[in-house]
Amino acid sequence: MASFHKLKEVLMLAFDWILYSAGAADTCQVTVTQPRFQEADYSTHTVLLTCAFSAAGCSSSSPIVLWFRFLANEHEDLCTPGCTDHQKYKVHLLSENNISLQINDLTVDDNAVYICGIAFSNSGSPRSKQTGDGTVLTKTAEKQNSNGKLIFMIIASSLLFLYSTTVFTFFVVYKVGSKSHTFKYPLKKKISSGRKIFQAIAQELQKQRYAEHCRQPDDLEDDTVYQNR
Repeated sequence: MASFHKLKEVLMLAFDWILYSAGAADTCQVTVTQPRFQEADYSTHTVLLTCAFSAAGCSSSSPIVLWFRFLANEHEDLCTPGCTDHQKYKVHLLSENNISLQINDLTVDDNAVYICGIAFSNSGSPRSKQTGDGTVLTKTAEKQNSNGKLIFMIIASSLLFLYSTTVFTFFVVYKVGSKSHTFKYPLKKKISSGRKIFQAIAQELQKQRYAEHCRQPDDLEDDTVYQNR
C-alpha cells in the first residue's frame, strides 16, 4: 500500500511536468472517483472501467484524461492521453463528467489496479490535476480449473463416505459378535447348573435304593422267626 501511495505522488509530479505551462485559474478543484473493485467472468473478453469526476471553478474546456495501471511494484502508462495500444485500450466519454477505459482481449494477465487521472491544462492550481483511488480489476480463472476443483471435491466426498461406511460396518459386526459371545456364557452356566441338579437327584435316588436294599434281609429274618413260633 505504501508503494501505491508513492506511485500516486509520482503521477502527480508527472502531471505537473506535463502541464507545466498551465494557465492562471488557481481556484480550479477536481475530484475523481472510481469503483474500488470490478470482477470479470472467465468468459469475458472486453471490460469497461468507469471513472467519474467533478470540477469546481475550472474552465469549460474539456480536461485531459489519463489512464495508468499498477502492476506489482511498477506502473504502466496506458493512455496519456493517447493510448499505447489502440487495439487493446480505448477511452470513451460516457457523459460530461463520466469516462471509461475499454480493455479488449482480456486475460488474467490484465489483473491490476487501474488509475484514472483528470487534468485541466489551463489551470495552475494543484487541485486541478487529480487521480482516483484506483479500480482493482480481477478476471476469474478458467472454467476448467473450477471443474477440476469440483471433481476433486466429489472424489474426496466419495472417499470419505466409503471410509465412514467401512468403519460403521466394522463397528456393527464387532458389536453383534460381542453380544453373541456374551449370550453363550449364560447358556453354558444354565447347562452346567442343570447337570449339577440332575446329578444331585440321581445321587439321592441311589441313596434311597441302597437304603431299601439294606432293609430287605431284616424283614426276611422277622418273617422266619414268626413262622417257627
